Parts: sequence; C-alpha cells; structure tokens
Amino acid sequence: MLVSRAEMQALEEAIFASGPDAECLMEGVGRAMAHVLRRDDPIPREITALVYVGRGHNGGDALVLARALREAGSQVILRLVHPAGKLAPLTARMLARVPDDVTREWIEPDSVPAALRARVDLVIDGLLGLNSTGPLRPRERAACRELNALRRGRLATRVVALDLPSGLDCETGEADPDAVRADLTLTVGFAKRGLVADVAANFVGRLAVIHLPEFAWAAAKLSIRDTNHDRAADPLALASLLPPRDFDSHKGLFGRVGILAGSEGFTGAAVLAALGALRGGAGLVTLFVRRAIYPIVAASAPPEAMVMPIDQPRDVLASKLDVLALGPGLGRADADEVCDLIARFPGPAVVDADALNLVAAHRDRVALLDHDAGARLLTPHPGEMARLFPFAQEHSRAETARKFSASHPRTTLLLKGARTIVAQRGLPLSYNTTGTPGMATGGMGDVLTGVCAALLGQGLAPYDAARLGAWLCGRAAEKAIEDRESEPSLLPTDVLANLGRAFQDLVRSGAF
Repeated sequence: MLVSRAEMQALEEAIFASGPDAECLMEGVGRAMAHVLRRDDPIPREITALVYVGRGHNGGDALVLARALREAGSQVILRLVHPAGKLAPLTARMLARVPDDVTREWIEPDSVPAALRARVDLVIDGLLGLNSTGPLRPRERAACRELNALRRGRLATRVVALDLPSGLDCETGEADPDAVRADLTLTVGFAKRGLVADVAANFVGRLAVIHLPEFAWAAAKLSIRDTNHDRAADPLALASLLPPRDFDSHKGLFGRVGILAGSEGFTGAAVLAALGALRGGAGLVTLFVRRAIYPIVAASAPPEAMVMPIDQPRDVLASKLDVLALGPGLGRADADEVCDLIARFPGPAVVDADALNLVAAHRDRVALLDHDAGARLLTPHPGEMARLFPFAQEHSRAETARKFSASHPRTTLLLKGARTIVAQRGLPLSYNTTGTPGMATGGMGDVLTGVCAALLGQGLAPYDAARLGAWLCGRAAEKAIEDRESEPSLLPTDVLANLGRAFQDLVRSGAF
C-alpha cells in the first residue's frame, strides 16, 4: 500500500516502542536492500560500487548495504557528505563497522570522486531519507549534482536510491531541480505516496518495496490497512493470484481465449497479441481475422494458435469462448459491428487500441460500456484515454483513472504509462512497479492485451488480471535488458521471450 510521511513515522515509532532497537532495524533494512538488489537487479559480484552517504539514518542504511556488497566481493568506495564527527550517532556506528579496505572520501567544494577516473558499475544514493523536506542544502546539492553527472556521463552503469531519491518529497513527488535521478528505488516497508506521482517518474525509475515483518506488524497494530490505501503492485501481493496448477490440469481449465485483431498493413499486431495470450498461460487461443488478411496471418501466426477467417465481427460470437480480446491493429472499419460485439460478448473482454478508438468516436458508445454483457478491461495509452475521456488532460493520471472508473462502474481501466495505473470503482488504485523506457515502442501494448486476456481466462478478476499482466510484461522487459538487450533495441518479441522468466520471478519474489 501507499503511505504518507506521517503514517511511516508512526509505523517506525510503533516498531521501536515494541522492543527492536534502531540499530537492529537498520541492519535488517540494509541487508534486505542488498538481497532485493541482487534478486531484482542482478549484478556481478566483482563490481565497483560508489556509495553516497548522508549524515542521517538513510546514510546508515547505505553503509550496511555497502558492507554487504563488500562481503560479496565488490569493490566499494564511500563518498561521505559530512565528516564522521557530524554523522548521526547510529550512522557513525555503522561507519565504524565498514571494513578498513573500503575507500572513504569526503565531499569538499573542489573534491573529485575517484570514480570519475574510472567507470563504476553501481552508484548508491544514501544521502537523504523520509524526513527531508524543502530545498537541498549546499553539501547535499553538491553531492546530488555529482551523482547525476556520473549517470548523465555514462560513468555510472546504474543508480539506486535508498527509500527515495534525494531531493524528492515523499508526500507530493515534487523534486528539487538537482534531485537524484535513479534507475531503481528501493523503498522501505511500504511505498510512499510521492514515489508514484506523475512528476516523480523520471526520478524514481523502477520501484521495489523492501518488505520487513516489523512494518507489517506495525501496520496491523495501527490499523493501517491495504484496503483503505492505494497500492504499489509488487510480487508479494501478486504471487498468490496464480496458485500452482494441479498435476491433472488440462487445457480446458485455463481459458478459451479469442482475439479479434489485425487489418491490412497491421497483421503483426494480431500475431503479437496471440503470442501474448499463449505465453500468458491461456489454454486455447483462437485468432479471428478478416478474410482478406487470413493468408498473411495464418502464415505468420504461432503454430499453437488457431487462426479463423471471418466476414464480420459478429461471427466471433458463434465460437465457444471464455474471454475475448479485441482491438490490436484492427483498423477503423466495421465500427458499429465492433461496438456491437463489445456490448454483446457474454464473457469478460479486453478492449484495446482501435477497438477503444471506435468506442471513443461517439459519446453514446462510451456510455454503452456500462451496459455490456460481461466485464470489460480497457487498456488505453494516454492518447486513447484522452479520446475516451476528454477531461483527462485536465487531471493527473491518478485523478483521470479515478474519475473514469467512478463514471463507468462496470469497467476496469488499465491506463498505460511509465507508471501504469489500474483502476476499478470500489477498489484502490494500483500502480505498476516494473518496466523500462525500452518499452516505448510499437507492439508492447499488443503483447499486454494478450497476456491480460490469458489471465482472465485462468479465472482472475479483471482488476487482478490487469495489475498482474502489467507487472509481468514490465518484468519480462527488465529481464531482457539484464541479459543482452538495451533500452533502444528492446522489442516486443524480447518481452515475449522473457515472460517465462517473469513468471518465475513472480513466484520467487513473492516468497521473500
């Protein structure tokens, strides 16, 4: 769930009042950060890590993490903003525990970090934490500028912020002009509200929550419940949505998924959606395409999918299907027939791309979403959302999702973006935590449509299928880049190839 600064402070006070001292908690936090860093963002053991250490407890967490990295075989350089005598007492104790073979540097007005003389693999931002507000102070500003220069100059492979990027307000997401721009933020206990704000995305990067039992206990004690808060979708919450399959399972148990997609010049979208459904775990996948493009699609479709030519959209209703996905590459023809199919299909349906545009073309069609025969999951990107809901440009993404869901109680909304939002009336907003800028390329949404349809076919509710589908596709993209791809070169087919590993990570991460 997402918590405020005041709630997080109350949680920490409750933990300390129950017995564990701050030193034990800090050791646990730093070690857990090291564990999640190795798990979610694999790095070789023998790396060079540059760790920026602030004077407060965020700096103490960074020192525990630095010690863990050194124990694992990494070379570690500390960049301390303040002399040891000016550190908080607990942070000073953690500094004393760092091995003597770890290089220590103090930031002075004209100092140059040793890392600038050679590329570093990892930079840790442990400068400022939860209680930091207002403009950066001069020493912290100098450190943030230095850290950002390393990243901008490609002298640092990866920047990881601890709890939140220094210079970012955890309540609002507003950032100082020199705030740290992280690739990954490891936030402790629960995600903070400001970390998922629209304005924070370029500073936070990928978001991972460090779950510790002390915080879960304190939340229960203080009656801070997930159901009353918006949430960050992470594997601990999502893993239980897909229990292990029984040994005597068969394809009929995991959904007959139909996909209506493709048009002349856009046959690839249909194939990607079908592959997404197959890799997402659907039992049977049938791809419905107009007869004119049937030979092209049939020749390029995966052999595991059935390809059926149709003359008009309503022909889909003659097939026995549990779930329907429609829209990728569909084109603007047969608008009334496509909208009629959306309204009449009796089961759950994923409505994407051109199907959304056809609905949005007439306001009376948007109103019909509340009278469809089955549950509807809409998956617009920002441009499609603006057409569906013209007021979107006047509101934040979160406000847009809330207002649209309030107006359309029978729909679930998956609003794509750097921090994909899932909304349904009566349920908390869910913010996706995975993904990479490499996903900003055509075809990614087609894969997501297929994956979400497959999850619906396996019995998930639309809200759960949407948040799990977004997490899996984002994690698959990350896995592809970990191996050999780059952000500019990432393709939807790379995401498809890594969906299996994303499912594995879901299970492994959910067990932590």
